[in-house]
Amino acid sequence: QVQLVESGGGLVQAGGSLRLSCAASGSIFSINAMGWYRQAPRKQRELVAAITSGGSTNYADSVKGRFTISRDNAKNTVYLQMNSLKPEDTAVYYCNAEVYGSSWYETLGRYLEVWGQGTLVTVSS
Repeated sequence: QVQLVESGGGLVQAGGSLRLSCAASGSIFSINAMGWYRQAPRKQRELVAAITSGGSTNYADSVKGRFTISRDNAKNTVYLQMNSLKPEDTAVYYCNAEVYGSSWYETLGRYLEVWGQGTLVTVSS
């Protein structure tokens, strides 16, 4: 059993900053990619940013230059630093992780995809 616990959401004014954290716990051998997704009301869930175990990153065009994803592999934790927030960034933000439960599964490339419960970010204008 693997759990992802997010924290750091809240209400902020436009132009402000927030930092999201997501800690993975449970039966973890290693974690491949970790990422943040978001879902605004009446919209589909979309990728915000992702980071591989080696530190390579990928961002949605809408957040490039404003958001920074990072991770601490020793703590199985991923972060999302969000600066210059805009009202259109308002959404529920979900953490995602590709978890290997053992060295055997890692060798096979068979990971378990795990989601957090989501944290609400509201940006007021």
